[in-house]
Amino acid sequence: MNILITGCNGQLGNEMQQLEEANPQHTYYNTDVQELDITDVSAIEAFVEEHQIDGIVNCAAYTAVDKAEDNEELCQKLNAEAPAYLAHAMGKRGGWMIQISTDYVFDGTKHTPYVEDDDTCPNSVYGRTKLVGELNVQKLCERSMIIRTAWLYSTFGNNFVKTMIRLGNERPELGVIFDQIGTPTYARDLAVAIMTAINKGIQPGIYHFSNEGVISWYDFTKAIHRIAGITTCHVRPLHTSEYPTPAARPHYSVLDKTKMKQVYGIEVPYWEESLRECIEKVKR
Repeated sequence: MNILITGCNGQLGNEMQQLEEANPQHTYYNTDVQELDITDVSAIEAFVEEHQIDGIVNCAAYTAVDKAEDNEELCQKLNAEAPAYLAHAMGKRGGWMIQISTDYVFDGTKHTPYVEDDDTCPNSVYGRTKLVGELNVQKLCERSMIIRTAWLYSTFGNNFVKTMIRLGNERPELGVIFDQIGTPTYARDLAVAIMTAINKGIQPGIYHFSNEGVISWYDFTKAIHRIAGITTCHVRPLHTSEYPTPAARPHYSVLDKTKMKQVYGIEVPYWEESLRECIEKVKR
């Protein structure tokens, strides 16, 4: 198959590229804004036609959650309109599309893991635009797969894990929120799940994927420091109210992965095993 990967310079896009060598049965077109502007509908149509694209993995998004509150127009373009353009192009060709979405489509008021058909109720610009993106993709491409994920990190780019390692080495003390609960996702594991879905055949619908387990940001930071060997930084638990942000965060955003595991036979790693693997790579 000819597969278009958008947002190839991001965390997930980079991890997808790492897996391409092990999956040489497909031809990959790795693009970021320099190679393909996904907010330009005619550019997408021309690219898809020229390269006879069979499927798209859309890893591109506006992910600066707090900045999104003041940049709603750009956020809407990248998270809602661009996926619609991509889905329309694939729908016309009878191709498939994988759209990466987020736990932010939920308000985080549940106390049990979110399943795919739970009511959505985003309470941020980022969450609202990502939800519109989901709906657009499902409407315009019959063979579409929405994968919601959460707390993404990797060896690439800027992310929470790398920031906590840096701050842990720079500061004697850190305050981290303890009353927001979720599950981290190692982008490498998500990329493996995506490649598995591609190779086994796209089964349309909404899916959830994160690593296994449940943790707070505070506990996650403690684990990052322990694994990275940082002993000189005291990590202090904070209430959400002590660290106000422009965008509201879900207080509970654990995702139920049962559907993804059953449909694709995927074994999802425990968050601490994946964190250890990532930190070992970062330290090399």
